[in-house]
Amino acid sequence: MLAHRLTLLSVHAGALEFRPDASREEVARTAGVIRESAHEALQDLREIIGVLRAGEPDDTGRPQPTLAALDTLVTECREAGMKVTLARRVTDPAAVPASVGRTAYRIAQEGLTNARKHAPGTEVTVSVTGAPGDGLAVSVHNTPPEGEVPHVPGSGQGLIGLTERATLAGGRLEHGPTADGGFEVRAWLPWA
Repeated sequence: MLAHRLTLLSVHAGALEFRPDASREEVARTAGVIRESAHEALQDLREIIGVLRAGEPDDTGRPQPTLAALDTLVTECREAGMKVTLARRVTDPAAVPASVGRTAYRIAQEGLTNARKHAPGTEVTVSVTGAPGDGLAVSVHNTPPEGEVPHVPGSGQGLIGLTERATLAGGRLEHGPTADGGFEVRAWLPWA
C-alpha cells in the first residue's frame, strides 16, 4: 500500500513538472491529489512502524481493502493518468471471503503499480471473475510499451510476496510476458 501511494505521489509530481502549461485548475487538482496521497502514505508508514514496534503483523487498527475497494484503486490510477479498464464478473461479490478479497485487491494493486513503473503509458486491464466453488481469478495485463522504457529500480519483492500470499491462501499466481509483448499477472484463489 505504501509503495502504491508513493508511486502516485511521484506520478502526479512528475505531471506538474512536465506540464508547465497546465491551467490553475489542473495544478490545484493535482496538488490536492498529491497532498491526499502524501497524507495516506504517512498514515501507512505510521501503521508499518506501529506494527514493527508491536511485533503483531495484522494489528493495524484499520480495515484492509478488499474487492469492494477495487473501484477506488482503479479511479486513483486513472486520476494519475493511467489507462485502466476494470472487468469484474463475480457472481456474488458480497459473498467473497474477506481474506480472498484482500488477496485479490493486493494482486490488482501490485499489478497496477508495476505497470505504471515498468510500462508507463500502456493500456492496463484488470479482470476479476469467479463464483463460489469455482474460485476467484484475478489478472492484470498491460499492453506492450511503446519505445524505450527507462529503467526504474525496484526491490523485485512485490511479485515474490504476491506469489507467497496466493499460495498461503491456497491459490496460485503466475506472471510474465505475454504473446503480444505485454506483461500479465494471473492468479487463482479458492472460493468455497
